[in-house]
Amino acid sequence: MNNFMSSQATVKLRDIPTIALVGRVNVGKSTLFNRLIEQKKAMVSDVPGTTRTTNEGLIYWRGKYVKILDTGGLTFTDTVLLEDEILKQTEKAMKNADLIVFVADAIDGIMPQEKELAKRIRRIIHKPVLFVANKTDNQEIEYGLTGSEWSRLGLGQPFPLSSANGRNTGDFLDLVYKTLIKNKKRPKALKDEEDKIITVSIIGKPNVGKSSIFNKLIGEEKVIVSPMPHTTREPHDTLVTFPETKNGKTIEHTINFVDTAGIRRKAKVEGALEREGISKSIHMIDRSEIILFVVDGKETISSQDQQLGGLLEKAGKSVIILINKWDLAENNSDSTRNTIKQMIYGEFPHLSFAPILFVSGLTGYSVHQVFNQVLCAAKAREITVSSSALNGFLKHATYKHLPSRDKGTRQPKIIGMRQLATNPPVFEALIKYRTSLHRSYLNYLEHGLREQFGFYATPIIIKMTKMKR
Repeated sequence: MNNFMSSQATVKLRDIPTIALVGRVNVGKSTLFNRLIEQKKAMVSDVPGTTRTTNEGLIYWRGKYVKILDTGGLTFTDTVLLEDEILKQTEKAMKNADLIVFVADAIDGIMPQEKELAKRIRRIIHKPVLFVANKTDNQEIEYGLTGSEWSRLGLGQPFPLSSANGRNTGDFLDLVYKTLIKNKKRPKALKDEEDKIITVSIIGKPNVGKSSIFNKLIGEEKVIVSPMPHTTREPHDTLVTFPETKNGKTIEHTINFVDTAGIRRKAKVEGALEREGISKSIHMIDRSEIILFVVDGKETISSQDQQLGGLLEKAGKSVIILINKWDLAENNSDSTRNTIKQMIYGEFPHLSFAPILFVSGLTGYSVHQVFNQVLCAAKAREITVSSSALNGFLKHATYKHLPSRDKGTRQPKIIGMRQLATNPPVFEALIKYRTSLHRSYLNYLEHGLREQFGFYATPIIIKMTKMKR
């Protein structure tokens, strides 16, 4: 792990076995992955190389869990972009897995890629392999799996299944679990979660260095990093545990870091795959509590950055702004940082609540600070303010600064306040009949609430309710 990284953060390891789906391109691994985890998590298409970075999920079958890895399709040629990186990720997945599931295409039969992959698998010692013939949609196709080409791989008779219609997938899972029972790690039941999972998505336009930051945060090279736009096509998540010592006791927090595809304007989006990847990224904003908003420290703020900032403002999520590539900064002085902070808040006035960190995904500079920032933001989202404390706050706030008239001639008056929700914090201000508060005064109240009650990195929503006569 890089010297700049916190050695305390570790990938959360569950004591359950892992299976890896491997195979050439377009044999249906991602469709099978989605079928087995019962989610549409992995992107599926006919384009070779759709899956680039190994995806992971959990299978729940007969009350017990198994971890599953979906690897990129292999061609063993240079016809697919990033083939070498995909191959390295596949070999890493096979090395770390307790069981390898070799997926072939029942329609196309055995290709040279299957023969090459079979050779590589044979080099792995003491590792069980299940040979699967996917796209066996009916009995007629299954009859064709008895030919000698299937047995020549030396992996035994293929198990027929269809990830598209679910044929034989239940029997296949029975076989997987039966095979894994012989392993040191066995499928096991898990508690709902020992602790709450904090979901943190890394968001930004293409090529700002999200994947490099993601790899540094989790402490391993999990996702492929390259200067090619839209290298990351779909969200990839990893659970990380981070210990916090409080009053002499150590509490382990679980953080789910999610690397997402770069989001850019519709006019610049190329093809259905990028469009779907961006859609999944936007969906992850909705699913997350905290957003790491990454901007490129070498460039000026672009219209794409501004559009993303507007998207985050409307989402009601906690935001931490990361100025990446700070290792390339010519001037690292405090005055330079303060100038950049003022510029950032000027470009994103509605994200003025978001702290700013200067980091480098390449070297790991200051990335370790993200963990404490995330914990502070997560705790702030759960703060509940009592009615008495709110009334005291309101009395002091209005004494210090009376609300000015908005529309009309009547002097506005806030009769009371109450908290409606947490995560994010939502408050209701009860306003005197036929009066209204100016937006600037709501900003004043938001700032005061944040300062007094510690709503760190978190937006505050204040709803106005006009009282009846």
